[in-house]
Amino acid sequence: PVPSLQVIRPEPCCVCGSRIRFGKTAIKCCQCQLLLHTKCREQCPSLCAPRPHHHTWPREGVLADFVPSTPPLVPALVVQCVTEVETRGLTETGLYRVPGAEQLVREWKRKLLRAGGALPALSSVTDIHVVCGVLKDFLRGLEEPLGEGTASPLTLLPGAATDIPDDTARDTALRHVVSKLPPANRDTLAFLMLHLLRVSHSPDCKMDVLNLSRVFGPTLVGHSSANPTPLAIMEDTPRQSKVVAHLLSLPPDFWRGFVETEQENLVPM
Repeated sequence: PVPSLQVIRPEPCCVCGSRIRFGKTAIKCCQCQLLLHTKCREQCPSLCAPRPHHHTWPREGVLADFVPSTPPLVPALVVQCVTEVETRGLTETGLYRVPGAEQLVREWKRKLLRAGGALPALSSVTDIHVVCGVLKDFLRGLEEPLGEGTASPLTLLPGAATDIPDDTARDTALRHVVSKLPPANRDTLAFLMLHLLRVSHSPDCKMDVLNLSRVFGPTLVGHSSANPTPLAIMEDTPRQSKVVAHLLSLPPDFWRGFVETEQENLVPM
């Protein structure tokens, strides 16, 4: 059964991957819960095909939905994208700034999410910017930003830490806030910070900390309110970049402390 419904919260179509916008009509299977554009119905004739036996990730969710059962709690998708970028992308100019082909980014993100933990190899993706796009799109698609957490969201950093003029006091406050994040958010943030530091140190990439913080600020750090106005979003952008720049200023050993305890587990499947 595929009843029609009106979308209230924008969600991705399970067939084409693009978002079904607010107020648009969509169809949803009563049994398997797949949601798709009405125009995509013919491309998905059997909505209730048997589900794969292996674990399949949700199309969207909180970070904890994607992490393994043993630490460090970093999703295999994130590990695989980062590994691929570091294997063959550190000589590419504009990593994470130059966009990959949007259709390929959507296709590969959908393929990886459907695969669950048993991920297909990314070596067949010719353009490394597509791999970068998949990672950014995955982080953007989470129900809450990576730097969010009920214990102490990075959203609180502007008042709590980033405006402290003394570098030592600011770093201490930052370390405290990061340590209070939920374990999955904390470990994944640490893994990403170490990766972005390696990107910033590559002269070929031409992506210093300032550039990377501008790219990842809105992705990693939440807004100052639950339902920000367009003006608030515009005002939040420099603040978000500032937070990420300060995080990247922390010593690598701080971040390694979260992910190197079980580093051998960080092997892409």
